[in-house]
Amino acid sequence: MAGHPVGRRAFIAAGTGAALAPVLAGPARATARATARATARATARATGRAPFGRHGSPSARPDARTLYVHPGGLGDHTTVQAAVTAATGAGFTLVIAPGVYRETVSVGAVDPATGLPGAAGSEMTWIGASGDPRDVVVVYDNANGTPKPDGSGTYGTTGSATTTVRTDGFTARAVTFANDWLRADHPGITGTQAVAIKVQGDRSAFHRCRFLGHQDTLYADTIALGTFARQYYRDCYVEGDVDFVFGRATAVFERCHFRTLDRTDLAGAPYGFVFAPSTAVADPRGYLVTRCGISSAAPDAFYKLARPWVPGSDPTARPMLTVRDTRLGAGIDAVAPYTNMSAAYPWQSQRFAEYRNTGPGAVISVPENRPQLADAEAERHTRAAYLGDWCP
Repeated sequence: MAGHPVGRRAFIAAGTGAALAPVLAGPARATARATARATARATARATGRAPFGRHGSPSARPDARTLYVHPGGLGDHTTVQAAVTAATGAGFTLVIAPGVYRETVSVGAVDPATGLPGAAGSEMTWIGASGDPRDVVVVYDNANGTPKPDGSGTYGTTGSATTTVRTDGFTARAVTFANDWLRADHPGITGTQAVAIKVQGDRSAFHRCRFLGHQDTLYADTIALGTFARQYYRDCYVEGDVDFVFGRATAVFERCHFRTLDRTDLAGAPYGFVFAPSTAVADPRGYLVTRCGISSAAPDAFYKLARPWVPGSDPTARPMLTVRDTRLGAGIDAVAPYTNMSAAYPWQSQRFAEYRNTGPGAVISVPENRPQLADAEAERHTRAAYLGDWCP
């Protein structure tokens, strides 16, 4: 089983202080909700902890655009999607109480006439009420090859996402986004991509969030090929194995921790690849990884740092990745940190570069395999240069 020293599902079950109320029908549902609310109130009284921390409550909300989510019924909604649906305009804030929210969530519907998302859901903020991302977990378990319930085929990579964000101006703080689909549970499924979150909007920011999955964990993308989208991830944790940070967005990862997982379903290296950018050729900036760290639960040198993704939908893509001022642990193959996804698009022809990295995975033993920026070039690869007039 491709795994983690502490199983994904065990982590999710043990890492939160609340669980979702069961999904029941009719009177049974009403009784369950009443029981859950009573239990939640008793727990809050016993622990002395307000379920929404310092962020108010339904009876003391700062404004009409602040909505509260609580799995036991102490908020405005018991699911995240219900709160998102209720946010009919722009600028809503969702305060999410501790709990495991097992559901798929979609923020922003696409206008069929324009192909772009409407205003509903734009400039939305999600806040994990406790301030600890381990307490608020949005998780589901669809994969690329998972059959749809209506028999219309499988979900595909995009459809597998637990959370999908299509709107501009989305911000999340202290939330875990997860996909706990496991290969070992589904040996007959070959489409093993299982996305925790797909982010397509411009000015999307994530602070102190966690992204848990195996293959294709974090899909940092854009709404359309000709649309550039800026994204910012700070003090976040991302784990996975195959291409687990991928897509065509302009994305800055600052002070983040990337963790490559161990695998027992493969006999040898490579186990996977941390980054798989698919930057459009017209986009001057792809992924920037700065002041981060990459660690591993796998044997030394069993992971590649990156490989370029040139999707069939954009054969002109020219993937771009800059990793600078980052510690690369021993899990990264220092001799050959890059490889090809397709021989037709060699990594040497893409926009890959490094600058002032440290750690055993950053040792330069074969210089032609480690393209380095000159000092003058590095000045063009900063957070400010990538995000432009947007300051998250």
